[in-house]
Amino acid sequence: MRTATRSKSTESVVLAGLLCATGIIIPMFMPKVVLEPASFTLASHVPVYIAMFISPLVAFAVAIGTTLGFLMSGLPIIIVMRALSHVVFATAGALWLTKFNLNSVSKAATFAVVTSLLHAFAEFVVVSTFYFGGNVSEKFYENGFLRSVILLVFIGTFIHSMVDFTIAYVVAKPLCKSGVRLKAFQG
Repeated sequence: MRTATRSKSTESVVLAGLLCATGIIIPMFMPKVVLEPASFTLASHVPVYIAMFISPLVAFAVAIGTTLGFLMSGLPIIIVMRALSHVVFATAGALWLTKFNLNSVSKAATFAVVTSLLHAFAEFVVVSTFYFGGNVSEKFYENGFLRSVILLVFIGTFIHSMVDFTIAYVVAKPLCKSGVRLKAFQG
């Protein structure tokens, strides 16, 4: 029993490290959709979603690890804080998956919508704080709160999150067949 626990723990640490590395590399190479003043990097949330499929601890670690990657890249603090807000939806989603699985399209769709709304809301709060604190680029103010924060950040993040969930779901399903233990698909 002790060896099985140690093996699962080692697997979780290795997967968390690989997902953190992937989450740091993706923004460097993947295409970006730029809708001034916001930008969205395709697949940037896939490692976080896959971490959620593993466990709450792995999801938390990957959300923190990818945030550190953004911080070390010298990106603006608003982007780093948006990345840090991923801790909220990643941990909440992973906790949800400790009780429920994604073994049907309706369960997966419900999970995707709820976690994407939570993700969008967390980023909306971060950007709103910066917006009302006078700490965003002039382009945000030129476009106004409705377009910049509600449309681009909240709605844009929701759509981006749904797309990235779909990619993660499609990538993760075959991982289960290859022996990777993903809690979200068991049961």
